[in-house]
Amino acid sequence: MSVTAGDRAPNFELFDQDANEVSRASLEGRKSLIVFIPLPFSGICEAELCSIRDNLARLNGMDANVVVITCDTRFVHKKWATEQGFEFPLLSDFWPHGATARAYGSFNEQKGVANRVTYVLDHTGVVREIIDSGSLGVAREMDAYVEALRKI
Repeated sequence: MSVTAGDRAPNFELFDQDANEVSRASLEGRKSLIVFIPLPFSGICEAELCSIRDNLARLNGMDANVVVITCDTRFVHKKWATEQGFEFPLLSDFWPHGATARAYGSFNEQKGVANRVTYVLDHTGVVREIIDSGSLGVAREMDAYVEALRKI
């Protein structure tokens, strides 16, 4: 299944780095960035999340939630969040492996990781824009997030 702009975003119930359950439905009421990344602790993923960390107040000021989803475990996420000061949910799509990434159409079957795709949701959970870097090796830009949120 592949999600497109205008679709209601698929629901998920995943655990964050602190064992809190977060669902897509729980994000309603605010705009949201659902950020899929391939691998914690990798250079491009870390740079992207550090950019989000450094701009989190700006994103929150635009009435936006930020959640990051990887196919890794919450234990890896906890270590990474602690080391890097990430104060947004890092959600584990570990088991069933990549089920949420698959539901969104962003799972990379060859690599077994999520592709580098962000779904920008309005306050009702409808996808308004999809920001896809087109490659595991290419980062998304913060300006694309800001611009997409401004349009909502």
